[in-house]
Amino acid sequence: MEVLIAFIVLTVGLLGTVALQSNAKQASYDANQRSAALALANDIVERIRANDSADLVANYTKTFSYLDTPSEKQCLNTRCSSSGIAEYDLYQWQKALRVGDNTGSLANGTVCISPSEDGNGVNLRVIVAWQGRQKLTESTNASINCGNVSNRRTVVLDSYIFRRSA
Repeated sequence: MEVLIAFIVLTVGLLGTVALQSNAKQASYDANQRSAALALANDIVERIRANDSADLVANYTKTFSYLDTPSEKQCLNTRCSSSGIAEYDLYQWQKALRVGDNTGSLANGTVCISPSEDGNGVNLRVIVAWQGRQKLTESTNASINCGNVSNRRTVVLDSYIFRRSA
């Protein structure tokens, strides 16, 4: 009888360890996704900051997802205008979202870029949304409307870009 009870206690302990390991792997995956989204959002902001032309708002107001097929644009060996550089930036970001092509790292990612004029500069909001593995209850903040996948996670970066004088 004692052996049977010891076996049951051991089995329950092992099942608890397996469940703990499973939750740890899911949390690690979600943390990796959040790091990738933050890196992508920072890259977007820095590229926009480097291309702060007069038509910044028109060039960078964009929403795209992992489903969009990027149209190739080259600006490495050719001279490009600010709108050409913006197209190249968008091409690079769309490639970064395409996990199916093994080039991206976000599951079902969506990026929403919304710059708006403000005096001498531009208020910039970049939202990166993706599908997480763990279930959670999302807040009902109406100002964050980007992506519509289940278990949606978001990273929001707000920045201000001073426009250089011509």
